[in-house]
Amino acid sequence: MMKIKKLTTLLIGVIIITGPLFAQNEKGDISLGADLMSRYIWRGTQFSTGPVIQPGIEYSKGSFTIGAWGSYSFDGDNDGAEADIYISYSFADNLFIATLTDYFFPNDQIAANNSYFDFKKESTGHILEGSIAFNGTKGFPISIMAAMNFWGADQDANGDQQYSLYMELGHSFTYKVVNIDLFAGFTPIDTDEDKGESGFYGDTAGFVNLGFTASKEVAITEKFSLPISASVIANPMAENLFLVFGVSF
Repeated sequence: MMKIKKLTTLLIGVIIITGPLFAQNEKGDISLGADLMSRYIWRGTQFSTGPVIQPGIEYSKGSFTIGAWGSYSFDGDNDGAEADIYISYSFADNLFIATLTDYFFPNDQIAANNSYFDFKKESTGHILEGSIAFNGTKGFPISIMAAMNFWGADQDANGDQQYSLYMELGHSFTYKVVNIDLFAGFTPIDTDEDKGESGFYGDTAGFVNLGFTASKEVAITEKFSLPISASVIANPMAENLFLVFGVSF
């Protein structure tokens, strides 16, 4: 456990220290932007009850990418608040992408969770996730992604790590000028409620994220277009249905 804490602290320190160096490297690419979303729905789970702004910045060079992403509600409280840092590496001509993500969820109800540099297992607001994604090919146009939480705030009532697992299948195509992204996400792990277990995505194995996103660019002027999107998201396990609209800048 101590090794994990030290590794996580070192990782964050490297990101903070090397950030200015990345900006000075002309061979790399820096991208930044923000999304305005009517509601924050992630993998079939609702994280905000109202509109949010989701800024992001990313540096990429070759196969490596490092970035930061956040979500904050317009009403100023912690409804949907999140601040993430991630590192990814693509290989086999971008056919596969491996990603390490540090999710941080501040929580006013648990004062310790508002401390970003708190890496104590019993009080941290961080969750570390490892994921691997297959982007599909022309002959097999189906994307496959698997992600597992392996440390942090994803614990059962006894304080044991739950290793919540999420898997998703996707397919993308274009209909006229509209891009369509289909997705089907599920968790394959059953939990034991008698032992106080409850996975991050649900209490039993099943589908938690079914739906599609339609996106297009709306021309504002001859030189400027505004990307917009609309999603229909169903969570069969939680018996929820969400409709989300977004604008990107």
